[in-house]
Amino acid sequence: MPEAELPEVAAVARDLIRFDTTNHGGGRAAGEREAAEYVGAYLEQLGLAPEFYEPILRRTNVMARVPGRDASKPALVLHGHLDVVPAIAEDWSVDPFEGVVKDGMLWGRGAVDMKDMDAMILTSVADILRAGDQPERDLVLTFFADEENGGIEGSALVVENHPEWFAGATEAISEVGGYSIPIGDRHAYLLQVGEKALIWIRLVARGRAAHGSKLHDDNAVTRLAEAVAALGRTAWPVTLTDTTREMTARLAGLTGRAADDADAVAAATGAASGFLRSTLRTTTNPTGLVAGYKHNVIPDRAEALIDVRVLPGTEDAALADIRRIVGDGVEVEIVHQDIGLEVPFSGDLVEAMVAALGRHDPGAPVVPYLMGGGTDNKALAALGIAGYGFAPLRLPADLDFTGMFHGVDERVPVDALVFGQAVLTDLLRTY
Repeated sequence: MPEAELPEVAAVARDLIRFDTTNHGGGRAAGEREAAEYVGAYLEQLGLAPEFYEPILRRTNVMARVPGRDASKPALVLHGHLDVVPAIAEDWSVDPFEGVVKDGMLWGRGAVDMKDMDAMILTSVADILRAGDQPERDLVLTFFADEENGGIEGSALVVENHPEWFAGATEAISEVGGYSIPIGDRHAYLLQVGEKALIWIRLVARGRAAHGSKLHDDNAVTRLAEAVAALGRTAWPVTLTDTTREMTARLAGLTGRAADDADAVAAATGAASGFLRSTLRTTTNPTGLVAGYKHNVIPDRAEALIDVRVLPGTEDAALADIRRIVGDGVEVEIVHQDIGLEVPFSGDLVEAMVAALGRHDPGAPVVPYLMGGGTDNKALAALGIAGYGFAPLRLPADLDFTGMFHGVDERVPVDALVFGQAVLTDLLRTY
């Protein structure tokens, strides 16, 4: 598709991808400033008055408020993040920051996480305002920094230092929900109504330093390796929450599987099963190792990073299990911990989101789910704001969409972006 013929929503997403906003975590980031300035300029062209907050150099957040027709209704927050996880260019078939359009898809880091939703938010509001109309209620449009590092230098600081940005808001919409998944010869939409809690831990093993040629029974690397293998191979049991119980029941009716086997039901959803099966249990994935400084020196310390995701309310029990699994000789340090969320799959907003999808894709069922990852909805929860994941995308059955998150050759169909913009615009006009 020639770039001149790109729908605006895809063009905006492409532009945002071209800002390298890589976030390595731990305060090491390219920064979101230029992307935030782009968003601010777009909002200004719509006649809005964006506000910027940069608590840490180049870690820029931007917000604008859109007046609604009915000021008596609580405001609705639409939020996205502008940072992305790293991309190793040699592993990709395109430049991850070029914003390439080919095969009907927009390719690049952030195409699904989550510069696509950022673009849908902007262009949906533009549709309404350019028509001389207003959304039904006040909208708080917010684009955060540092979400890929748990929001420590982004949404957490915004909520702490600028809670007035969200005055009068009771609900929020963001990423990783509202997308379609194939089920047999039909499809359904997943609506995100909860998030697992995140606990990033560091395992530390200690031993005696020595020459690499020695017979040595106090090796920190060996001790750490055993703990990492034990934790990484732990088969955590299925434990259902209110959300996953309802998800399983609804998917069982669509797949023909028995509702009492949640794993089998989730496995029947094709590529999406990787996402859905992880929501049924604790996960403990090793993600990093640090040890040693020379080939012939046994170090006295070895470390591993573990990404732990647990069901809401099970944090303390999971940590106790982790300490038992790794054993007494390995320390468990908490690097970062946040909360789990679960909100009802009911109420006016849920009904409005389901209805908006139904008007644009009649007959497609909508299923609640608990996301294995996390979003900036967790920071907003401190203000009493209930958060949902609703970035609507109608996707081809053969696209491994959930595999695109933090993956190689991340991409999204252009027509799915157009669909999402239309659904979101519809929702904002009517809810």
